[in-house]
Amino acid sequence: MIRPPAPLSVAIGRAARGLTRLRGGSGSAFPGLLVEKLDPQFLARALAKLPRGVVVVSGTNGKTTTTKMVVELLRGQGLKVFTNSSGSNFTRGVVASVLGEASFTGRLDADIAVLELDEAHAVHFVRAVNPDYSLLLNVMRDQLDRFGEIDATAGLLRTIAEHTTKGVVLNREDARVRAIADSLHSQQIRYFGLAPELRKLFPSDDEMHSASSAGGETPPRSRPDAAAPAITPEDSASGGPDGTGGETPDNEPVEPAGTGLISTPAEELPEADVLLTGLQNRGGSFRLGSKDITTELTVNGAYNTYNAAAALALVRQVLGADINDDALISSLAQVAPAFGRGESLTVGGQPLDLVLVKNPAGFRLGLSSFSAEGVATMIAINDNYADGRDMSWLWDVSFDSLAAGGVKMVSGVRAYDMGLRLAYDDVDVTALEPNLKSALEAFLAAHPEEPKRIFCTYTAMLALRKHLSAYTEVEGF
Repeated sequence: MIRPPAPLSVAIGRAARGLTRLRGGSGSAFPGLLVEKLDPQFLARALAKLPRGVVVVSGTNGKTTTTKMVVELLRGQGLKVFTNSSGSNFTRGVVASVLGEASFTGRLDADIAVLELDEAHAVHFVRAVNPDYSLLLNVMRDQLDRFGEIDATAGLLRTIAEHTTKGVVLNREDARVRAIADSLHSQQIRYFGLAPELRKLFPSDDEMHSASSAGGETPPRSRPDAAAPAITPEDSASGGPDGTGGETPDNEPVEPAGTGLISTPAEELPEADVLLTGLQNRGGSFRLGSKDITTELTVNGAYNTYNAAAALALVRQVLGADINDDALISSLAQVAPAFGRGESLTVGGQPLDLVLVKNPAGFRLGLSSFSAEGVATMIAINDNYADGRDMSWLWDVSFDSLAAGGVKMVSGVRAYDMGLRLAYDDVDVTALEPNLKSALEAFLAAHPEEPKRIFCTYTAMLALRKHLSAYTEVEGF
């Protein structure tokens, strides 16, 4: 194939983006896919010109929030940063972002690129563009229909690390991510981690399975023998826990004890360059090397505070001795939540929090990070491709914390599955409406004077943000 000159590739891509937006699309995928096909080396050429190189952030949970933190921390150090802020974390999304910011010659006005990449697409990316640095966050059961079991996901992250040329930052509390260090040679390896007293707050999937078999405190919810209460399996697309549908939580293999986070004694773990040492309301305490700091955070939730530790570790590795610690902490305190990830909106004078949930550990942390008292709660569950089709993981989450106040609205494609799941934890559901727009309208109308919180899967979150833009200012609408 004859390679088109860069100006032609940029012109074609921008024309495609304009056409896509005229037709009501976001322009974050198709233009990139088109340029990828016409000019496969376009992305590599554009990124090769950046003086500080390329950073890749990947993992099951926290990519978007952590990437945003890294970008803002680097900008606070005076660097010009290019990132795929459109939210498309496939390679074509990165290409589309380049098309939006590059000159007609394909040159980016930036010092460094910080890219959030989906685990599978990151593998394709690093084979075309070797990143200088990579940050690997975690491995959890997420979208099993795409990736298979979590060891397969760990293998994807390992490939990213092996193609990284300078430095790799790993989550030392995740056994599968920590083990990636064994296959690295020339790269500088650093870790972010948790103080021992915080480790029980961030369980791995292995721990939840191990706790179940040992009678621990956080067992996965296996099929009860009792008849289904309230909402019957006939109402549920998956058939719920009695196995009348195709999803069977009990069929998932139980990982052997000793592969989880807490099973590894703290003294046997490698030293972490950045350690999360404490959680406060709207903030956290960190140890950066030998320095202890405490800062407020604009982002919400314990998991986002741990993401901050990851971002700090990466930026410290990238900048080395050039770092300004005071500017670093100031920037961290000002990072706004990524859309839908603990994002707080104001509707009718009351706060409305959007909390993205994708897997058992993430949902569990979301529930534990926010008090349900005095808040009207809605849950919206979709099973579109971007969410993952297998929703059996809902049975591995305990919803006991919602029992006192109940859930005011359940919605989404899998609303009846979610309603059935809540019934088994004796959580009252006030209303159930699969249509997201109708559900949101009813939820807002029924609770005008109360703070509100919506736990939602990815595509449900995107749809709800669009509908919420009719009520309040929403970033991107």
